[in-house]
Amino acid sequence: MPFYVIIPARLASTRLPNKPLADIGGKPMIVRVAEQALKSGAMDVIVATDDKSIADACASHQIKAELTSKNHTSGTDRIAEVASRMPWSNDTTIVNVQGDEPLIDPALISATAALISSDVPMSTAAHALEAPEDIFNPNYVKVVLDKNNRALYFSRAAIPWYRDGYAKAEKQYPNLPALRHVGLYAFRNDFLKTYSSLTAAPLEQLESLEQLRVLWHGYPIAVHITNKIPEAGVDTPADLDRVRQTYARLN
Repeated sequence: MPFYVIIPARLASTRLPNKPLADIGGKPMIVRVAEQALKSGAMDVIVATDDKSIADACASHQIKAELTSKNHTSGTDRIAEVASRMPWSNDTTIVNVQGDEPLIDPALISATAALISSDVPMSTAAHALEAPEDIFNPNYVKVVLDKNNRALYFSRAAIPWYRDGYAKAEKQYPNLPALRHVGLYAFRNDFLKTYSSLTAAPLEQLESLEQLRVLWHGYPIAVHITNKIPEAGVDTPADLDRVRQTYARLN
């Protein structure tokens, strides 16, 4: 099914100031993200930003951008504002691609978008954890699924809990279904409008995981499991150096 990509971007960043405008191989990072998203087969790609300098940088590279309110508390609210201006039908699929993912795999975007249906208003992605000890890392968000690959719960804690193995301090966990969540989301347009009106959930506030609001209110989230571990995004100067080196090798 056809889908659109909206990329939320703002200048505020404590660890890497002006992050969306950071140069990567001669282009701003936000432009690199948009270029990757355009390879996904999306009908269109739009940057949603609260800063004119980001919009201007996009325009100089023929990337569409829309200015939004500066008062949004999340990227989802920002893309919802832009989506509300578009002449898109309620069943249109919209993918939220983070603005600090210049190496995102276009195939991952399209695969996540493909999970949206009349029964499933939201989807995301996950991959198997590489190392058993990663399940205990609170910076890695884990997700457990039902038989239809829909999310049962997201957590920073170790889920599922391998009771017998962990009790014995085992180092190898055969067939442990531990999945790391990937921060990529697709929404049906009508649900994106609904999402902005949902009240924050206690579990969301406890875990600091926005997607728990959706489960708490009873909506399903489909999960695409990728065998290809996604490239890490850019949060720090070291991350930026890594991405720059990757682009230099590719070009």
